[in-house]
Order: sequence, then C-alpha cells, then structure tokens
Amino acid sequence: MKNNKTRKISKLKNDSKWAALMLTPNILGFLMFMLIPMVATFALSFTKYDMLRPPKFIGFNNYIKMFKDPIAREVTLNTIIYTVITVPTGMAISLLLAVLLDQKIALKRFYRACYFLPAISSMVVVSIVWQWIYNPEYGILNYFLSLIGINGPKWLQDARTSLVAIAIVGIWKNAGYNMLLFLSGLQGISTSYYEAATLDGASKWQQFKYVTLPLLKPTTFFIFIMSIIGSFQVFDQVMLMTKGGPGRSSSVLVHYLYQNAFQYFDMGYACALAYLLFFLVLILTLFNMRAEKKMGEIY
Repeated sequence: MKNNKTRKISKLKNDSKWAALMLTPNILGFLMFMLIPMVATFALSFTKYDMLRPPKFIGFNNYIKMFKDPIAREVTLNTIIYTVITVPTGMAISLLLAVLLDQKIALKRFYRACYFLPAISSMVVVSIVWQWIYNPEYGILNYFLSLIGINGPKWLQDARTSLVAIAIVGIWKNAGYNMLLFLSGLQGISTSYYEAATLDGASKWQQFKYVTLPLLKPTTFFIFIMSIIGSFQVFDQVMLMTKGGPGRSSSVLVHYLYQNAFQYFDMGYACALAYLLFFLVLILTLFNMRAEKKMGEIY
C-alpha cells in the first residue's frame, strides 16, 4: 500500500516535470513577445523617446497631448466607423454563406474553398487586386456601375468613399474565415431540434430564428469579439491602398500609431496611442461579455 502511494507521488512529480518542460517554450514566448513588450510600452508611454536618445520621463504629457490631439480624435472616429461598417455586415454575410453552404447542394466543398481563399491570401496581393477593381478609369467596379447608368466615384481618391472602400476589402477578406466558424457551429447543432420544430409546424424562418440563432450564440459571440479586435487593429490595407488619405479620411488608429512611431519618431506618444487602443478594445470586450451574460440569462 505504502509502495503504491510512493509510486503515485513519484509519477505525479515526473508528470509535473514533463508538463513544466513542455510549457517552458510557451511561457518564454509569452514573456518575450507579450508581457515584457506590454510593460515596456506602458513605461515608454510616460517618456519622450525618439529612439536615438535615451527616454526622458515626462509624466502624463503624452496622454494629455493625445486627448487634445484633433488627429487622434479623427483617426479614432475613423476606426469606430470602420468597425461599425465591417463587423455587423461581415458577420451577416458570413452567416448567410454558412447557412447556404450547410445545405445539401452540389459542389459545396468547392464553394467553401473559394470563399475561404481570400482569408489565406496575402494582403499585398489583395490590395493590388482591389486597387485595380477600384480604379476610376479602367476598374471593373465602375465599369459595371456604368452599365446601369451610375457614374462610379474615385473610390480610393475621394475622401467620402475611401474608408468605405477599405471596409469593403476588409469584409471581403474575412468573410470566408468567419463563414467556416459559423459552419462549425451549425454542424454542432443536433438535427433533433429541427425535427422537433418541424413536428410543431415551425417554418424554416422560425427554425432559424428560434433554434439556429440561440444555439449559435457562443460561436456568434466569439466571432463578434474577434471581429471587433481585428477591426480596431486594421492597418495593412490602409497602408497599402491609401496610406490614410486623402487627407486623414481613411487613416485609422494603428496607422496613426505607426506614423508617430516610425515616421515622426515620437515613440512615447505612439506608446500612449497603443494603450488608448488597448483600453478601447478592453472596454468593448467587457461590455460584450456583460451583454452576452445577460442574453444567456434571457435564453
């Protein structure tokens, strides 16, 4: 009996050692690429630092400057507008595609692969293709608009349409990825719910409203949170397609942060902007978690 207990304790110790050994790379990666940079960024946000001379402590001056900066307000508003356009629209399109491709139709695997293709395509390639599509003189989008008598705008050169044009690219690129997440959620719903609803005389729309949507709530919540985080971090297509222009019409928070850090060499101010972004995402995530909890109580 005593020997068995000793062997169990010894096995547990060996398992703990193996677990610690296996976790060490992840812990080191988290410390090197997440925790230490976060702490360093927070510390630098209280300094004046141009990457050439040592940082100089200036207290809350960067944060005071940020709240007085009209450009910071404009790019934050642009980021929120981008989020409002892309997240609900993108989720609705992804859900629609997932529901359609969850039916018994021919070539559905081929269609799934086609819709997922943009998600794994390089943003550089995607931006070049969409710059051609948006071209006001020989772009395909304005050509199709001209067929129905609409004179298309200069999508990327017009301050009124540049942010919308960027948002359309974001929706198009992420639709396939979110579609796969919705598909996995749909396929996790037992068919017995639909059979019971059919026996009760529920229409297809009622089944979707009262069975599919409530049971998809965890998946929807996950996609919603990740889409908001992704939309607040949008940078690639802005930098590649418009560089934030014309003026500041398509500049977003991360683009302005990049400019301050690597073009204006005001690293301290860029770090303060990074924490503004962090707290915006944190507040939205907490708000959504609270809303999701309340919805869970209702359902």
